[in-house]
Amino acid sequence: MHDIIEKAVSRMHLLFIDESGTPPKPEAAQQGYFVIAGLVIPEDRWPGMRDKLTGLKRASGYRGEVKWRFFAPSNRDADNPMLEWDPAKKNEFRDRVFGIITEAKSCKIIACSSESSTAYGLGNCNSQDDLYFMTYKPVTERFQYFLQDVTRNSGRDTYGLIVADHRGKGDDDSMRQRHERLVQDSGRYSSKYANFIEGLFFSPSHMSIGVQLVDMVAGAIWRAQAHNDRTWFDRLRPSFRSSNTGQIDGYGIARFPKQGWRGTVLD
Repeated sequence: MHDIIEKAVSRMHLLFIDESGTPPKPEAAQQGYFVIAGLVIPEDRWPGMRDKLTGLKRASGYRGEVKWRFFAPSNRDADNPMLEWDPAKKNEFRDRVFGIITEAKSCKIIACSSESSTAYGLGNCNSQDDLYFMTYKPVTERFQYFLQDVTRNSGRDTYGLIVADHRGKGDDDSMRQRHERLVQDSGRYSSKYANFIEGLFFSPSHMSIGVQLVDMVAGAIWRAQAHNDRTWFDRLRPSFRSSNTGQIDGYGIARFPKQGWRGTVLD
């Protein structure tokens, strides 16, 4: 009976993550930006969002997975479902994809944007792999804060699971190991991620509705950060995790590193 009661009050949240941009090499002279975005979807909202995206694709004649890069005017990839679409039709479709996210009020966006030359100047960030993981870590922290907030506000246990886009066996294995050390190693981390379940899971983007949606989110954030184009960032802004006063800097979007940051602060 005790187990039945616990299951009744527990709730699962899925954090789908994907990146936009490429972590520049340490020797790269030009400042670069890299974004890892996360989309938090409560388990009971996932079926509805899946059905909406599937229905939108069917109604629009869109065949295949949704990717931010497909919307670029210069993208002529053979697998781009929008090769023959004009810009207006592309933007209408993109707006409706983002509407699926913003209409789901219980879904939240969390992300981290890294500034490469500033990060490499720290002394402890010395490779592209380091930069990737140090951009990933603040996303996990804010997911844990989100789960704590939901637990406190709802009065019921809330747990989370992370699903990332599959990049390749070597990259996935490295990330899985570093994630596990982050969550499990040393006493100072063991309670910090108390609401996490299992480790880091991977799914190919063409097989994951959640990864496809967060790919779009990551692209919009990167576009705003790297090119100061807030068109689609502002479309998504209501869905970012924020403070009680509506601030998203530090809440919905972390900056790495925060100290010495020279670029635009998204808020």
